[in-house]
Amino acid sequence: MQTAHVQALEAKHATLDQRIHDESQRPMPDNAVIADLKKQKLRLKEEIVAAH
Repeated sequence: MQTAHVQALEAKHATLDQRIHDESQRPMPDNAVIADLKKQKLRLKEEIVAAH
């Protein structure tokens, strides 16, 4: 069973994924913003894996 902490991390991960998608779909996406969001998403993923 997942803890509330892991569920919160997964929710943040999904939010970042959506933000990356939204930024990518803009007429002139900001690659620096996308790179930063991807780094945040990777950190969350590592934290989720460590919590399991």
